[in-house]
Amino acid sequence: MKKILSLVAITALLFTACEGDQGPPGPPGFNGINADEYAALSFETPPINFQYFNDSGLQEVEVSLPYDILDSDVVLVYRLDEVVTIDGQATDAWSPLPQNFFLNDNDVIQYVFNHTFADVKLLIDGNFDLSTLDADFTQNQIFRIVILPADAINGLDTSNIDNVMEAVNITEFKTL
Repeated sequence: MKKILSLVAITALLFTACEGDQGPPGPPGFNGINADEYAALSFETPPINFQYFNDSGLQEVEVSLPYDILDSDVVLVYRLDEVVTIDGQATDAWSPLPQNFFLNDNDVIQYVFNHTFADVKLLIDGNFDLSTLDADFTQNQIFRIVILPADAINGLDTSNIDNVMEAVNITEFKTL
């Protein structure tokens, strides 16, 4: 048994200690993903105004995306809900979409969105005639849109924009 073990050890030593000519290069690999394409993208809309459409019965506005996105990317939208004062400093309070508002007489509206690779459509849906919706809900609305690679969303609490910004290292939102 000792002879076999010694023989195996010597053989292993010979194979690991040998040097020779370098072999031919391997085949070229696949092109990698540009790191900028894999990073989170974000922007803030200027104040926008929704428009009522008779055919859908919804308040709508379309926002063009300033970036090319992949089908697998995740789009998150946050609405500026209000500006509050914290420690004497004005601070924006952002709410993720969808966002509901319960109005008087059991009326309800909901901000929702859908998107393609080219744009985000923001919608206000409700259970009443939305052509009569108060301008406070339809005019001068500001949104922040965040586009994340699908891998970055795993386990991320997207209900708070600060969590998203910290997780994907967003330091500012450029206004379109």
